[in-house]
Amino acid sequence: MSNKLSKEERKALARKALEDRAKHPQKKSGSGFAHLDADAKKLTK
Repeated sequence: MSNKLSKEERKALARKALEDRAKHPQKKSGSGFAHLDADAKKLTK
């Protein structure tokens, strides 16, 4: 798999990360976008 993700793939990963977070809420400190990026990276591995 290439390192570059299409815009649609990034949107899908972010959407899945938001859904997973909604199902399993956790208190986190820091930027929301940083957490979205981290969650998306977890899903791509």
